Amino acid sequence: MINRWIFNKLTDEQLKTIDKLAQELNISPVLAQLLVQRGVETFEEARDFFRPDLSQLHDPFLIADMDKAVSRLTEAMAQNQKIMIYGDYDVDGTTSVSLVYKFLVQYYSNIDFYIPDRYAEGYGISIQGIDYAAQNDFKLIIALDCGIKATDKVKYAQGKGVDFIICDHHTPDAILPPAVAVLDSKRLDDHYPYKELSGCGVGFKLMQAFCMVNNIDFSELTPLLDLVALSIASDIVPITGENRILAYYGLKQINSNPSVGVKSIIDVCGLADKELSISDIVFKIGPRINASGRMKLATEAVQLLIANDPQFAKLKSGTINEYNNDRKDLDKSTTDEAIALITSDKRYEKRKSIVVYKPDWHKGVIGIVASRLSEEYYKPSIVLTMSNGLASGSARSVSGFDIYKAIDSCRDLLENFGGHMYAAGLSLKEEHVEAFTERLEHYVATNILEEQTYPQIDVDAVLEFKDITPKFFRVLKQLGPFGPGNMKPVFVSRKVIDYGTSRLVGKEQEHLKLELVDSSSENVMNGIAFRMCSYNAHLKALNPLDICYTLEENTFNGATNIQLLIRDIKIE
Repeated sequence: MINRWIFNKLTDEQLKTIDKLAQELNISPVLAQLLVQRGVETFEEARDFFRPDLSQLHDPFLIADMDKAVSRLTEAMAQNQKIMIYGDYDVDGTTSVSLVYKFLVQYYSNIDFYIPDRYAEGYGISIQGIDYAAQNDFKLIIALDCGIKATDKVKYAQGKGVDFIICDHHTPDAILPPAVAVLDSKRLDDHYPYKELSGCGVGFKLMQAFCMVNNIDFSELTPLLDLVALSIASDIVPITGENRILAYYGLKQINSNPSVGVKSIIDVCGLADKELSISDIVFKIGPRINASGRMKLATEAVQLLIANDPQFAKLKSGTINEYNNDRKDLDKSTTDEAIALITSDKRYEKRKSIVVYKPDWHKGVIGIVASRLSEEYYKPSIVLTMSNGLASGSARSVSGFDIYKAIDSCRDLLENFGGHMYAAGLSLKEEHVEAFTERLEHYVATNILEEQTYPQIDVDAVLEFKDITPKFFRVLKQLGPFGPGNMKPVFVSRKVIDYGTSRLVGKEQEHLKLELVDSSSENVMNGIAFRMCSYNAHLKALNPLDICYTLEENTFNGATNIQLLIRDIKIE
């Protein structure tokens, strides 16, 4: 599939701002352009952007119901009531539970945690979980990363004498659950300045408010920011505003003094001697934490994340690593089956969406498979399997298209659904799958824009090799942490040619190890182009290429240099 390169167009006003910012900050115009494209237009804004500070975090009491939540929590502790910390089984849920439990257990012992079984209980608040709480005399449940639509379940809990505090970040319905407090900045009546916190971020804000009321120094809470960074990266929330500050300090914690549990996962990933980034969490650490809930019970992930014993953590992370290896095999075989179904059905050639259903697929990997399909076909994709008598599944979208709204348009066919713009979960009766497939396709075909039907690469700036200096790269790194809303800058360089030493590498000679030059200088830039061996003959004939890439740090044999990670190549 051919990528379209989309270049950011700058207004005359932006060009003036770029020139002014470059002079004031003593940086290159390209770096100033990157700042302006991120909404940073003054010296003061640039200072705050380059130096995030925890003092810039918002007052947690600006979140609607925060005063009620802290009051009920404090009351429960004063009366020695049993408190259950309840959370979803993914990374955001398990880190949320781990953070709140780890913090509160320092001050209060009548507390435990609960993660629902993905297979026996399904997503969100479960009747089984409430019954367990009631039978074991829990009076308060703090629900994290779930619960915003659990209106009936919260009513059921009330009848059992169990109160709820809900900490969620998913899109609410018009009617909120009748909990003691509902903390979700996406509430229509909420005026919190930042709307994109992760579930763990909401839990962190609750603990921040708890500290303020109970005169606990904020520094007691900051060691738990490693968990917030894991949630922000793994849940793919925007790394902007408050999330960027939390991710910045969370990464500092991970790289300087991670908790025992997080350290053991870093070790099992083979990342012990590396400065970790958001992408290391997304591709290495997050999948391992997730594998626990996908393959067995996510309770194990919480046990690891709250661990204080290095030996226990080592054993537990080893077990979770094995789950992840099993998960890889399973998601590959399921993806292959899904692709076979799509290939055999000619209707998909013209369809704008994908819905595939097979009752015996493993529920733990269907979210990953949905992601694979959306990447492979570049269409909003839903993968369903049979679970607890319902066709249940996960949805993933393409850039710019709101899959949550698409699913919402079919809500009369559904038993349950929830999520956000790019990812959602749903369940429906098996007999409604065909009607849902057709209704969803009609919605997508009617609402998706032409530019959302093919992959595109957003290019930040055109760069000449002479501009790629150590100082440039040093400042560039300070634009991080990178992720949604603040993606790693993508550059294009025109008419580059082989220095004469580029070569094919890899077991099957499928990758290109590049050494390139352009006309701007004698700088020889190293690069790697994965699975792009087809360009080798063109390169060896000394024909020019346009390359699209990000800049990475590469360490080999103790030496570190700047490397181009090639995203795409075009031949004129």
